[in-house]
Amino acid sequence: MHELSIVADLVKLCEDNLKKNNATKVLKLELKIGRLSGVEAHYLKSCFDVFKAGTVCENAELIIHIQNVVIHCKECGFDTELDENNFICPKCGSNKLDVIDGEDMYLMRLEME
Repeated sequence: MHELSIVADLVKLCEDNLKKNNATKVLKLELKIGRLSGVEAHYLKSCFDVFKAGTVCENAELIIHIQNVVIHCKECGFDTELDENNFICPKCGSNKLDVIDGEDMYLMRLEME
């Protein structure tokens, strides 16, 4: 379960940001997790809830936004969000696509006090 190591890195990132900003605790973290990132949001949430005890994130709220896959068709130029992992352009039927979003995980917001 690599979600545990992600949470450990996330807490370390929070600690570093607290020091840089002269803050003492984290109130809220907002993450964007792409469907193709390989990160399971429910496992990440469970790991965070266990791991945060005794850290600067102990009372922090974790908010996770799931990002669908966004593609750009190289044939017709159509940009769209895919509801399923069906990598065919819904406009022209081409499979020549670039993935624009939905492959990564980002810390979108960190609220500190």
